[in-house]
Amino acid sequence: MSVFAAERTVAINAVLRASEVCQKVFKQLVSTETITKKDKTPVTIADFSAQAVVNTILYKSFPNDPIVGEEDSGDLRDEPLDEEKLLDAIDRGSYPGGSQGRMWTLDPIDGTKGFLRGEQFAVCLALIVGGNVQLGVMGCPNLPVDFNAPEGERGCLFIAEKGQGAFQRNFSSTEETKIHVSDISSVSEASFCESVEAAHSSHDDSAQIASLLGMTKPSLRMDSQCKYCSVSRGDADIYLRLPTRADYEENIWDHASGSILIQETGGEISDINGKPLDWSLGRTLKANKGIVAANSKIHSKVIEACNKHFNK
Repeated sequence: MSVFAAERTVAINAVLRASEVCQKVFKQLVSTETITKKDKTPVTIADFSAQAVVNTILYKSFPNDPIVGEEDSGDLRDEPLDEEKLLDAIDRGSYPGGSQGRMWTLDPIDGTKGFLRGEQFAVCLALIVGGNVQLGVMGCPNLPVDFNAPEGERGCLFIAEKGQGAFQRNFSSTEETKIHVSDISSVSEASFCESVEAAHSSHDDSAQIASLLGMTKPSLRMDSQCKYCSVSRGDADIYLRLPTRADYEENIWDHASGSILIQETGGEISDINGKPLDWSLGRTLKANKGIVAANSKIHSKVIEACNKHFNK
């Protein structure tokens, strides 16, 4: 039985509404000119709008729950705006995190470059209780409903609750379909899902690890936590995020919803040393290095290859 049925319903509504806001901003403000000039104004507007929408909906239902959000309204408060309620809604995401009680963590637009290109981005929301992720909902407005029909319907929600499995539903329907990671046991048959941007995860290291594992399939490359969604439904087999510098700390909002999605679809997730992800240390995963997500049959083999590569 669902322990967080009310939270699940509210989170779905919040993520769906925020996803629709992002789509409207894209249609109205993103043009060839904004992309050519590398104008990030549309993504800034969408980011703040999505966070305000989600935070307002969460506050209405759970006024005592703090929120760890990516954005704050500092950049906007310098402008002569009268919309104090809007700014206050955005700033509800300033909680420092920690190991006690309940908190939500939100990335209003994960994959800003993907958003501007009209490709993959995600609205990512998770509920953390006592330092453990209990619920995750992700909206992926541009992700094909069916990986094998890329020109077909787009727009998916992914929902995972601890101990309750994980599901996909379309933006256009409330019907949920249970999903599962791939069940391959031979790592040489696997494919990576990794970042488009080399600055986000080291492609060179990934290629060398793939070689160690005997992998030959091309990587599925996309922006945002949509990578978690793709692995969770078996489009690809391994999500590998390798640190591009030694001192980098992953933000909890970049991985919380994706982590429970992997776990509830039969997969395993850890850092590159095989350590569980620690959500209790504030706004970042400061005790962890990198991310490896895969089905449980091959996860340990990927960890072994990472250790061999980085400790050579």
